[in-house]
Amino acid sequence: MKHIIITTLLFAAVNFSVSAQTDSTQKSKPLKIRHAEPLYMDLIRDLGARKGEKEWNVGYGIEGRKDYTINHSFVEYEFSPVNRLGLEVEVPFAFYRSANAGEEAEIPRNRVEGLKLAVQYTFLVSEKHQMSMAGGYMHEFRAHSFYSIDHGRGMLKGNSISPFFIVAKKWGSRINTLLYTGPEWEFTPEESKRELFYQINASMHYVLPSGNFVGIEVNDEFSGESRQTVFRPQMKLVLASNLSLGLLTGIPANSRAGMSFMARVIFEPKSRK
Repeated sequence: MKHIIITTLLFAAVNFSVSAQTDSTQKSKPLKIRHAEPLYMDLIRDLGARKGEKEWNVGYGIEGRKDYTINHSFVEYEFSPVNRLGLEVEVPFAFYRSANAGEEAEIPRNRVEGLKLAVQYTFLVSEKHQMSMAGGYMHEFRAHSFYSIDHGRGMLKGNSISPFFIVAKKWGSRINTLLYTGPEWEFTPEESKRELFYQINASMHYVLPSGNFVGIEVNDEFSGESRQTVFRPQMKLVLASNLSLGLLTGIPANSRAGMSFMARVIFEPKSRK
């Protein structure tokens, strides 16, 4: 099934790229279509990003599990050195707390989850079809827990690599849809462990003239042994011209994970002229 999806998307990319009008001639600001960006599986940079754009994201989330609660936080920086190219650096953290104070349940240990480096290039911006397409690559250096590092395990635990494809389309002036998909390989050398996952993340948003939006994101991740689907209703509030707040909750479709909540502060520094 996933091979059919990939083939279909690649065929669509080739087909639309032939007929697209891309307005990237001698203009100082090339064509860019404003697509609503999902708040959980956010993009490396806006589709059709312009040179000099940059953005800071700081987030906090909490997720319930059977025996423990996970507190997530992250800091990420996005920037565009040239038109249509986006780069990102992210440092995520995870802190765990037992859900049963009177029981000695085994829970993961606190950690800096790693260092994520990513690149994204928008290869299609079609004004006629109100559509953008991009491809990219993310590499994560996964870290050991603080406890393991203190006990001589070293910093690096393994690596994750993830190429991805994005297609986004506006339907009229308010409805925005986006699909983010691709495989992810996890390598843990000390355990001689390799895992392959595939993710399909779809979203739909209704955007107001102010830039505020409401919508839903569906994150679907599966491997040969398991599948996990989470529905994430969400909203974005524009607080100032360069400052926004994103709020979302996670509702799992299976019993492995619990409910979750996340808040994301989005700040775009103003360009110096």
